[in-house]
Amino acid sequence: MSLVHNERVKLLAAALNTAAGSSFTVGVLAPVAAAFYNVNAASGVPLPTIVAGAAIWLFAAAALHLAARRVLGGLKE
Repeated sequence: MSLVHNERVKLLAAALNTAAGSSFTVGVLAPVAAAFYNVNAASGVPLPTIVAGAAIWLFAAAALHLAARRVLGGLKE
């Protein structure tokens, strides 16, 4: 029974960590790339708004990653 439990725990942790990576990519890397290629100049979004949004997404990614690490603590021997 613990083998099935461990696999389910690892699957949940992997899903959370994937969500963390996706959050980082969408919320942090994409705005940085847009600023680098000067895409945001046409949209008219102020830089402080972009920075605040990236910070929120970075926090969300870190929280999801830490949740995945916490879930892995539930593995059984």
